Amino acid sequence: MRTPRNATSPAASPNRLGAPLDGRRIRAAVIGTGAIARGSHVPALARLAEEGETEIVAAVDIAEDAVREFCAEAGIPHAYTDLDRMLEEQRPDLVVICTPPTLHREQTVAALRAGAWVWCEKPPVLTLADFDAVEAEEGLGGGPYAAIVFQHRFGSGARQVKRLIAAAAMGRPLVAHCQTTWYRDADYYAVPWRGRWETEGGGPAMGHGIHQMDLLLDLMGPWSEVRAMAGRLVHDVETEDVSTALVRFENGALATVVNSVLSPDEVSRIRIDCERATVELTHLYGHSNDNWRITPVPGTPDADVAAWRDFGVDVPSSHLAQLRDLVASMRAGERPRSSGADGRTSLELITALYKSAFTDTTVRAGEIGPGDPYYAALHGGAPGWAPVVREVSVGQEVTA
Repeated sequence: MRTPRNATSPAASPNRLGAPLDGRRIRAAVIGTGAIARGSHVPALARLAEEGETEIVAAVDIAEDAVREFCAEAGIPHAYTDLDRMLEEQRPDLVVICTPPTLHREQTVAALRAGAWVWCEKPPVLTLADFDAVEAEEGLGGGPYAAIVFQHRFGSGARQVKRLIAAAAMGRPLVAHCQTTWYRDADYYAVPWRGRWETEGGGPAMGHGIHQMDLLLDLMGPWSEVRAMAGRLVHDVETEDVSTALVRFENGALATVVNSVLSPDEVSRIRIDCERATVELTHLYGHSNDNWRITPVPGTPDADVAAWRDFGVDVPSSHLAQLRDLVASMRAGERPRSSGADGRTSLELITALYKSAFTDTTVRAGEIGPGDPYYAALHGGAPGWAPVVREVSVGQEVTA
């Protein structure tokens, strides 16, 4: 059972926790200065800065030249190579983490202990054990909280379909398909931390398909069991490069899930067949209203169809759309979406997918906890999948 860190913990910064956010800008710091920070996070923060909501006060990267260049380009006043020093000197309200997955747990915990809310790129951490350790550092009754970047949940299209399914407006959901079939070549995996359990956590199920699986869960509700297969068909990596799964939901609906980095014709797709209509989303890296299609069963009243297809003003899925929601939660002192149990559900499904694939068993929701090998590593120590450790001399071991 999770035991949250108390707001009076000596590890925390008492002058930061609970600091009122009304009437002032939210002070944000960006950790990691790569492509995702430059292309998505900084533009979103800059847009809200124009509206008086945020200000970027600092950036952190281990490469001093890179972080100084990043700050100069974005107009950020303070560049750091040391996260702890930045947290101590700048006291940000929000820390945005854009670093490789292996760093996420340590950096998230450090930010939470400094009293900052966290918005962390996916995957949030490498294991369920890591996730529970992060959640234990969150504050009580008002934050700080750690949210995951699951921007595909946000925007007008996802909001409308989630509302329709929750209200059973189109009848019960019955059958679903979730597809992330992308293409990545050998150069992509030449980056040292990719394709390795210790640094990336997993393959396309963890690093690519997590977005569509998270959106599927957000729309469909809790899952109950999964049966899966995984393969390493092309790339010379530790993790899989393709997986398939069958998922049963608590509401009885069944779904197929495919995650691949072997697919030249790239697409991201979710399809949900309800009793009265089929809802389909087809896109690649982000969606707008035009990417959604609703097909009613014959004889459906025109008024119903028109109401279903009324997505309102087009708000594309984006980091900006999620950041707006996160800032609103911060100002209200409320747990944001894609944090806590709400954020954990997709990581639990992915963990269960790997366990099912590597053990050839059906895995049920809630069964992977402390003591289960998959709780602490997504490969679970499975032969043929776990990193091979060979002894090279007395007292020394290396991973092959």
